Amino acid sequence: MLPPALLAAGCATRAVDVKPLPSSAAEFATWDCARIDEERDVVQHRAADVAWTVDERVGNNILALGVGVTVFWPAMLAMRPDGLEHADLARLKGRYEALQTAARDKACPPPGNELPAARAAALPLAVGERMVYEDRTQAKGPTTEWALRVAVLRRGEVEFSRGEGAGKNAGAGAGKGADQAAPAGVWLQDRNGNITQAPEGALSWPRLLRGELLLGAVTAGDMLLVGDSLTRARMRGQVVAVGPQTVAGRRFDAIVVELFGDAQRGDATTRVDGAIVVDRASGLLLRLDLRSANASFSLQRRLVRVETPG
Repeated sequence: MLPPALLAAGCATRAVDVKPLPSSAAEFATWDCARIDEERDVVQHRAADVAWTVDERVGNNILALGVGVTVFWPAMLAMRPDGLEHADLARLKGRYEALQTAARDKACPPPGNELPAARAAALPLAVGERMVYEDRTQAKGPTTEWALRVAVLRRGEVEFSRGEGAGKNAGAGAGKGADQAAPAGVWLQDRNGNITQAPEGALSWPRLLRGELLLGAVTAGDMLLVGDSLTRARMRGQVVAVGPQTVAGRRFDAIVVELFGDAQRGDATTRVDGAIVVDRASGLLLRLDLRSANASFSLQRRLVRVETPG
């Protein structure tokens, strides 16, 4: 069941009129600039989740083109949060303003877009590494192997590149699902594990995974084929497991989200269910299982190997 914040309706308040709950910059007096920058990122990502919840319910489509960490608050001024969302936004606004004050007091430089070296070193992936996946469109069907190379680590996202000829059939007559046939290009994944940009024909989920996905947390969003406005699935999910997992010979802090929803193609609606597993530290996809009579949402994807450069 979705939380009340996703179901609430009624009168709303412009976000510009939401008064921040006071938060003292003294709380951050002992923090260094790197820690302040990280907390500002966290606050803005949480506020972005509030914005998407409001935007989907009210239907303003203000955030349809995407929201970056550094441009989020101006976009929020056009939202109309109320109830729990109003309270969350007030708290986050207050904390963000206190962090801004603390940063000014310490003469912190403006945060850059690149991920700080200390944070990058703590992630279970590195620039130049290739994440090799194995796809199959049927439970016992042939597999297709393909890879994404880590190109850039940024504060709010990871950029991957997929070169020509990256995929190969791992079994005779390997099936060609829509996602497997996707061309080379840039893939962007945010820190929650959402695929926010991918080449045309690829499967993406730009706002499915939101906020702090602790055990029992619920989430909702769309899965879609990039470039095909008619093929999408409205999905809901719940975190059913969290904890360490060793995948492709590497240790991850994984969350397992059980998924269920409906795919629509024209007037036809088809059931979709399955699960998605991502690493909490980086958002890296570890596994995706989708089952549906709609071939676009019938897929098993596994991270099978991590190849280091050289």
